[in-house]
Amino acid sequence: MAVTPVIPQTITVHLGRPNTPAPNVIVPFTDYIKNVASNEIYPTWPESAIRANVLAQITFALNRVYTEFYRSRGYDFDITDNTSIDQNYVYGGEVYDNISRIVDEIFNNYIVRSGSVEPLYAQFCDGYNTFCNGLLQWGTVTLANQGYTPIEILRYYYGDDIAIVFNAEVGGNTESYPGIALRRGSFGDDVLTIKRELNRIGKNYPAIPKVNGNTGVYDLETEEAVKAFQRIFNLDADGVVGKATWYKIKQVFAGVKRLSEITSEGLTLSEVEKRYTREMSIGARGVDVEALQYYLAFLGYFYPELPPIPITGYFGDLTRDAVFTFQNNFGLPVTGVVDANVFFEIERAYKEAVSDLPPDYRSAIGEPYPGRFIIEGDRGESVRIIQRYLNVVARGNPSIPEIAVDGIFGPRTKEAVTAFQRSLGIEQNGAVGPAEWAELVIRGNNL
Repeated sequence: MAVTPVIPQTITVHLGRPNTPAPNVIVPFTDYIKNVASNEIYPTWPESAIRANVLAQITFALNRVYTEFYRSRGYDFDITDNTSIDQNYVYGGEVYDNISRIVDEIFNNYIVRSGSVEPLYAQFCDGYNTFCNGLLQWGTVTLANQGYTPIEILRYYYGDDIAIVFNAEVGGNTESYPGIALRRGSFGDDVLTIKRELNRIGKNYPAIPKVNGNTGVYDLETEEAVKAFQRIFNLDADGVVGKATWYKIKQVFAGVKRLSEITSEGLTLSEVEKRYTREMSIGARGVDVEALQYYLAFLGYFYPELPPIPITGYFGDLTRDAVFTFQNNFGLPVTGVVDANVFFEIERAYKEAVSDLPPDYRSAIGEPYPGRFIIEGDRGESVRIIQRYLNVVARGNPSIPEIAVDGIFGPRTKEAVTAFQRSLGIEQNGAVGPAEWAELVIRGNNL
């Protein structure tokens, strides 16, 4: 789910009820709205009434897309043409000129409830044969004839606390599933999203334990919460968020929040904001830059065309040139800027290189990062490496406790990791990712 709604370039319409065999058609979003409006209302209506109805129709469709109402249930479409549950789309139907003009003007505007992010579930009915708690289409004509503006008409039906978002971004309609399963050691905004959603679901299903929703590390408590969710909803309780679990969480979250109801609890910006989207370019400083340099320096042993770079934590010309080379070699736009996508590709290339190393290999720049966050509960050689380096760093920093080098990531090791993160001024999640690993290796080898 995007942070804020994006107007899709296309929308996939199922020409029938959701669970009946019928073709899907992929339609430009503006053409879809023009078709719906031309079949739901009359072109002879007052313009204020037409605009109010079109805004409701845009917003209803966006709600279906943004909440992944159908896709979270396993369907391969965004909306149906069934008027009892969706909107009246007539494949090949006529479009009226004045309605087409209005849609072209306002297709990227939509309705929200004040304080909420998601498009309002803008329920409507004709107000002649059928009635509902939302907008009454024939009633909009009466109000328009009384001099009501489009926003006044919408507030009459949906409440005074609604607002219009103007000129929303237009982009692709992509699934929210990140494409790879999330599991212990995963990290990032997708993990943070799952934690937030599980915590909200847990209010309705107390058997799901609360997790720390302030960090993006997929830790032991996250795994246990996922397992509890999977057991409740009859999924394989493996603690891994694959595609089926991801979309079941989305479906249940939308349900408990009533995101597809006119009385939605609403999504606040803090519930959907991205925290770990990184973008680095010339002049950037910090541990994220060190992690980037660590990856690129290591990859230089496998890709000689990558220029050697020092690990300094400063994104200078040498780092930019290495980024240029990586982007060119891996078929990425050559910008010299490292956004989330570029960092992911660099990390993926690094993991592939590490996986091909013999077990006893040690590079000239230090121990290779294992390619996943190391967290409490982990065991093995990677934990021993962390413990050894932490003890080396601790000798020069009394705020970091010395620990046993036993290969067991227990509470004491987590305490030392947290203290190390505090000394770096970064998020204190008690887990060792690429930034912490690079810092430990660099500092440990220099002491």
